[in-house]
Amino acid sequence: MTTGTDAVADRRFTGLPGRPGKIVAVHISYESRAAQRGRRPAHPSYFFKPSSSVAASGSTIERPAGTELLAFEGEIALVIGTPARRVSLADAWSHVAWVTASNDFGLYDLRANDKGSNVRSKGGDGYTPIGPALIDARTVDPGALRLRTWVGGELVQDDTTADLIFPLAQFVADLSQHFTLETGDVILTGTPAGSTVVVPGDVVEVEVDAPATGAASGRLVTTVVQGDGPAHDPALGSLPAVDDTQREEAWGSRAAAGLPPLDADDASPALPDALRAKLERVPVAGLSAQLRKRGLNQVSIDGVRPLHPAAKLVGVAKTLRFVPGREDLFTSHGGGYNAQKRAFDAVRAGEVIVIEARGETGSGTLGDILAIRAHAQGAAGIVTDGGVRDADAVTAVGIPVYTAGPHPAVLGRRHVPWDVDVTVACGGATVQPGDVIVGDADGVIVIPPALAEEVADAALAQEDEDAWIAARVAEGHPVDGLFPMDAEWRARYDADRAASAQPSGDGTGDERS
Repeated sequence: MTTGTDAVADRRFTGLPGRPGKIVAVHISYESRAAQRGRRPAHPSYFFKPSSSVAASGSTIERPAGTELLAFEGEIALVIGTPARRVSLADAWSHVAWVTASNDFGLYDLRANDKGSNVRSKGGDGYTPIGPALIDARTVDPGALRLRTWVGGELVQDDTTADLIFPLAQFVADLSQHFTLETGDVILTGTPAGSTVVVPGDVVEVEVDAPATGAASGRLVTTVVQGDGPAHDPALGSLPAVDDTQREEAWGSRAAAGLPPLDADDASPALPDALRAKLERVPVAGLSAQLRKRGLNQVSIDGVRPLHPAAKLVGVAKTLRFVPGREDLFTSHGGGYNAQKRAFDAVRAGEVIVIEARGETGSGTLGDILAIRAHAQGAAGIVTDGGVRDADAVTAVGIPVYTAGPHPAVLGRRHVPWDVDVTVACGGATVQPGDVIVGDADGVIVIPPALAEEVADAALAQEDEDAWIAARVAEGHPVDGLFPMDAEWRARYDADRAASAQPSGDGTGDERS
């Protein structure tokens, strides 16, 4: 075990052999973290952190003024000893010289603006403490390392590399397929469950050890302090912003974030199978008639046409609101991980993304990439009263899409993505999150959830009645008195229905042995 104290003059890098050329961090890598987040990656994914974010043990980290969600992530850091380029999995560990502790701090207030890249949310000065001592990688089993984190002396993370989804060597081999890992480069290998928010005054400690040999990094100590610098300038870039999704992910759970539990409808937006089957059988015209009988006339989404006229659309609404384009607002709200991207990333199986675009068809409101994302998430469909860009490619994705028409221009020509999961106006209809959405070649209709079962049953009964009437018309009967049925025809219909419900007399209903 060695330290880098004598190797560098800059105190920030005293836990390393020198200043790293690059720092590569892994997104989700532990089974416990995957279970907590509800998504398990099939392959590793990565992001870069600047070397200017490195700090030594004993340093402080600032929570910027006007922010609330600074979270720690205790991690095992690998330090490359010899260059690795296109190395095999079997040979990869031999290119690792040292192992030590690290803390991949992140500011969730900035996460939505560049989710995935994490440039602003995880790249700040002091956001990557590493050290204090280096463990010789040759002396430890990479599958038997332990990672522990304490906050205020309380153990909050305790896991081992046996819980990794991918072995440590795989990160080295995988990254070396794409670029050269050079001597001194650092790989942060992901955090287990237990990461949460810390506040000014908290002391966070991280340690990596090999229980079998006793080798240890020592505790990497970081103290959180309140920043007193100037607030972020909106003229230069996007501002910090948080919502309940960011709070839940930063704290680790809704309960830890002080949020109420999701109710049953929020937790599972999919319609009951029996109700979905009924809505798939009945045409939109029939549903419209039944809603009209119940005093609901303003429930059709007008001016939209299906890209797949033969496909039936049935699901519950997830809403996305665009406001009219304005250059300064697009600068602050249109870039990065904006409301549009958040909606398509968060849509769940059985939901229909309903977009308020004010009937403005002078630009696209989605293209094929977002359609693919919705389809991969299991979304039931997309309805927009604006345009669709790359309409042929969107059609080819296969997900039901209703739109006011195609347009080649990008979103920013006419719209600013503004909000998600709010009441919206689409095609002249008011749509709330959770409303039932049904579409066919006639158009799209909005059904209040409390009425969905009743309306579906009534529409199916009316369909049976209309089919009987159509058969009588086909026999040559005039429509006068038949459509709608007068008392005489009603009696005949009821008699036919009763007769068809009687047992056939062939013994199929006899339960005697």
